[in-house]
Amino acid sequence: MWTAVLGGVVALVIATQTVQTRACDPEATPAPAPAPSPTPTPVPAPAPAAETFTTSDGVRFTVQSMVTGLEIPWSMAFAPDGRLFVTERPGRVRIIDAAFGSSELALTMDDVFAQGEAGLLGIALEPEFTANRFVYLYYSARLASGGAVNRVVRYREVNSRLGERAVILDNIPAATIHDGGRIRFGPDGLLYVTAGDAANTALAQDLSSLAGKILRVNRDGTTPRTNPFGGPIYSSGHRNPQGLDWHPGTGELWASEHGNSGNDEINVIDGGANYGWPRIEGAGELSGMRTPISHYSPSIAPSGASFYRGQRFPRFVNNLFVGTLAGSHLLRIVPDGSARRIASQERLLNGRFGRIRDVASGPDGLLYFLTNNRDGRGAVQTGDDRLARLVPAS
Repeated sequence: MWTAVLGGVVALVIATQTVQTRACDPEATPAPAPAPSPTPTPVPAPAPAAETFTTSDGVRFTVQSMVTGLEIPWSMAFAPDGRLFVTERPGRVRIIDAAFGSSELALTMDDVFAQGEAGLLGIALEPEFTANRFVYLYYSARLASGGAVNRVVRYREVNSRLGERAVILDNIPAATIHDGGRIRFGPDGLLYVTAGDAANTALAQDLSSLAGKILRVNRDGTTPRTNPFGGPIYSSGHRNPQGLDWHPGTGELWASEHGNSGNDEINVIDGGANYGWPRIEGAGELSGMRTPISHYSPSIAPSGASFYRGQRFPRFVNNLFVGTLAGSHLLRIVPDGSARRIASQERLLNGRFGRIRDVASGPDGLLYFLTNNRDGRGAVQTGDDRLARLVPAS
């Protein structure tokens, strides 16, 4: 059963667990049996006493649970009116309105290949959403042949339901691991898409394949004239990138990426650049290939990433926050001004909420995150999976 908690503050302490990393899949943690599917009925729940967290530079906050009982949520996107669109990997889109205490099922997809890491993944709302109501989704589609491909599709939202489906980008290689899946609109108004190598390392260096790339397309799926290779490919040499956002000050694109047995990366992305996989990763160097501005071993499995743009946490402004899966923390990265360097970083909520899949800076100035403990790789706790937010402590 999933529960909307509209008021109180939640402090949830999760017992520490040993994180095991497999070379083929840095998301991996021990795999207990998955919890049963939730019933989509909001139920108010009392909140226990708050726990206050403090960052290394003195920012104090609590964690407020907004919705519990979600089933493997993967991505979220805020509408201009404050509603939050959330994907669940089995193939559902929910629209959550915390102000009115409601959550509605907007879409259930019937052709989702929801195996392993595949399924309904990314979501993005068009910049002109108020006028056209367009919602974009990235998902793994089951084929009649028994295989699967990843697709970007577009829907129109009307009265909290999604319809008028159109395929924007098709035939991105899919597998049960390394599907990428993050989609976001950039400051240039174009749609950026992360595609993993689909468990075939050679594809990341193959410019005839969309796998192992960051892609960029127009809103109708056509190729922008300024793309570097004459097709959707924007950058190459990626293993499994899962986070994208643009530095509010410089406009540069930062991305998080899963490495192989460690060597997870934070990269600054330039069009036409090659980020090395599988020839180099982490601190490796090779002529013509980019090295990350930060890398992590053992694996933390970085997922969704967002720069903070609100006013409720002044010291967080222009900081990059990254949800981590194997790491089970919210990674805070403080850039070194406008340089492509990191001044400092720290791990927040370490072990408290388990696997964190996505993070977003909300229109209310708060910082939201989604947990991902019900996918068979996390330690499921009461209330999982949840949407929660960081709130300044008095």
